[in-house]
Amino acid sequence: MLTIRANSSARFCDGVSRRDFLRVGGLGLGGLALPQLFEAEAQAGIRKSHKAVIMIYLPGGPPHQDMYEIKNDAPREIRGPFQEIPTKVPGIRICEHLPRMAAMMDKLVPIRSIVGAEDRHENYQCFTSRLPIREPRGGWPSFGSVASKLLGPAHPGVPPFVGLENRTQHRPYNAAGPGFLGVPHRSFKPEGDGKADLVLNDLSVERLADRRALLTGFDHFRRDVDSSGLMDGLDAFTQQAFGVLTSSHLAAALDYSKEDPRTIAAYGKGDPRVRGDASPRLNEQFLIARRLVEAGARAVTVSFGFWDYHGQNHKIAKEDFPMLDQGVTALVQDLHDRGLDKDVSVVVWGEFGRTPTINKDAGRDHWPRVSCALLACGGMRTGQVIGATDRLGGECTERPVRFGDVFATLYQNLGIDPQATVTDLTGRPQYVVDPDCEPIRELVG
Repeated sequence: MLTIRANSSARFCDGVSRRDFLRVGGLGLGGLALPQLFEAEAQAGIRKSHKAVIMIYLPGGPPHQDMYEIKNDAPREIRGPFQEIPTKVPGIRICEHLPRMAAMMDKLVPIRSIVGAEDRHENYQCFTSRLPIREPRGGWPSFGSVASKLLGPAHPGVPPFVGLENRTQHRPYNAAGPGFLGVPHRSFKPEGDGKADLVLNDLSVERLADRRALLTGFDHFRRDVDSSGLMDGLDAFTQQAFGVLTSSHLAAALDYSKEDPRTIAAYGKGDPRVRGDASPRLNEQFLIARRLVEAGARAVTVSFGFWDYHGQNHKIAKEDFPMLDQGVTALVQDLHDRGLDKDVSVVVWGEFGRTPTINKDAGRDHWPRVSCALLACGGMRTGQVIGATDRLGGECTERPVRFGDVFATLYQNLGIDPQATVTDLTGRPQYVVDPDCEPIRELVG
């Protein structure tokens, strides 16, 4: 972590107190807002399109049979009270409490047949496609870390991988990291983990450059006696930190207050309260994710809500579904409206599904045998549904899709060969997904 302070003031370099997100930069750019930065870049002929992924993680495991595949013909103890409604795509029907998704189903792809999950409350499989077993030393890297390694930054002032998810009480929801790719490719956290200390007070670009030169001199010396490769990682991390400090792009992307009020309203107002041991429901983070990929991030992750419905499944879902419905559809429509729908892929999922049978507490328990996902944009062939489960929603009966298949699709959308490799800590090449996984042919051919 790089911390630069000139005084003990609680205010950042622009003199404005920032509580929720990092606010740094504006050096030499007059504190330009994000649209102004883009306009300036366009006039200079330096703006380039890039591929990106936004992942919305639903910690706890959402009830798949209550979302995208209602089982109205199942026994009462299975089907629950929710009804299905038609969507914009004839023949596709989903839950009545997801009406916005129903109205834009031509832009979405529900997957009803995700298989291969383990009964683990953690984000590891959703972020890496792998199980935390038989790992190489250092662990499997998150998909954003792979994108960072193989693609690098799209803009020097914006980290390639940004994690907007908060630090949860249940720590395995935060399990995935850069793995064997190490420090330079971990997600940048705009809040938490001390990142609020990454500030710049009363320090000129010239003084910052002097500090950078001094650090570089020390690093050259230390590298001479370092045989672990750690210094290379620290160099990359320091480079990223200086890029953030001397650019307005990250700060501007995080400050969604400059958005059109109608756009902010479209995403809906989130709820900062945390139910259970997972995440708040912050619809605003969906908007920030869009702003981040527009500014240059290649991968952005969001953690939304608490989906471990062991009790009062349908009562809680009636609160959660509309908020998710509004946030996701606003994001997808926003990407289309801004011409980003071919470049930015969206995936929404949790670590497993829920039991077909409703328990004595009106809840559904863990069910790793089958779960669901929602995909959108990324140039994929949307307006279709993939897979199906049996009458009870307990077993995949049509087109099983593995986590690795979804990741192979996302990597291909990013411009990364799904059969590409990255080198682990022992110098051994490791495939970015299991070699038998492949892109979902219905979506990308």
